[in-house]
Amino acid sequence: MGYFSMDFLFHSGTGIDLTNPLIKNASFEFAARDLAIGLALGFVTIIKGAPEALVILTITRALIEIQTIIISMAHDNINGMLLVPIAFLVVEIIIIKTLIGVIKKEEAQQVGK
Repeated sequence: MGYFSMDFLFHSGTGIDLTNPLIKNASFEFAARDLAIGLALGFVTIIKGAPEALVILTITRALIEIQTIIISMAHDNINGMLLVPIAFLVVEIIIIKTLIGVIKKEEAQQVGK
C-alpha cells in the first residue's frame, strides 16, 4: 500500500515533504525494501518451506521494525503510527518463537532415528 501512496505511511502531520524528489525516492525505497522482504518470506514459504530460512528472514524483518521504532523515538515522533511497527514486531516475535520450536522438534526427531 505504501509503495503506491506514500501518504498512507507518511501523513501530512509528520512534516515529511513528499513533493521533494529525494524524500519521495527515499519513501519508495522504504516501501520497496518492505515489499522485497515480504516477497522473500513468501517465496521461502512456498518453494522451500524451510523453517531455518524463515527464522532468518523474520529476524531480519524484526530488526527493521526495531530500527523504525528507535528512529521514531529518537526524533520524538511518537504517535499512533508507531503502533504499526510495534504490532508487526509482536507478530514477528511470535513467529520466531514458533519456528524455533518447530526446528527443535525436527532436530529431536532426526536424533531419535
